[in-house]
Amino acid sequence: MEDAIRRTTTDAVYETLHDEIVSLKILPGTKVSETEVARRFGVSRQPVRNAFTKLDNEELLLIRPQRATEVRGFSMDRLALARLVRLSVELEITRHAVSRWDSDANAKLEENIALQEQAIKAGDLTTFHALDYDFHHLICTLSNNPLAFEVILDCKQKVDRLCVLSLTKDSEARSVLEDHRDIAEGLASGDLEKAQSTIRKHLSRLDETINFIHDTHPAYFE
Repeated sequence: MEDAIRRTTTDAVYETLHDEIVSLKILPGTKVSETEVARRFGVSRQPVRNAFTKLDNEELLLIRPQRATEVRGFSMDRLALARLVRLSVELEITRHAVSRWDSDANAKLEENIALQEQAIKAGDLTTFHALDYDFHHLICTLSNNPLAFEVILDCKQKVDRLCVLSLTKDSEARSVLEDHRDIAEGLASGDLEKAQSTIRKHLSRLDETINFIHDTHPAYFE
């Protein structure tokens, strides 16, 4: 029973800190204390330590012996690797998707795209960001490769804080939406080349964002 309670408490601390780090409510380089976090949540230090370990494994926290734990900054090398892995997986998933795409799959993807457009019109970029996740998840699921999204998700999380920064303008969100439309059209028409070339363009948008943030906020980077 105690283990179950400890896991639940750890999850609560982990999920809250994870969301705050990814959403940039806690900025890179910010020092975080086990004692202060435990006091904030009204828990012992053990579940906080467990949550810190999970965040360290996800490269969101930097834990060093005899030094303060801090929110990990962005690494250009890790960002480049995450982008490479995600691109490779998404290109292969698209190849699988084209071979089995049907009207039902197309309808589900179009519904997601319609919701994305509504979110942009409402100025709700938080919802748009969530629908962006759902779009890529749907393609994995509809191509009968649902577990592949776990790899994509891991890569997305490594750059998620930058993605949040890149979706702060309506025009940038609209560019992402147009990419999604082109990918959907490629899948619907069986045009693998169009779908894959759009994915390359879609993911390459991160390059400009990374360089811009690196130039304007160098303190965010290791």
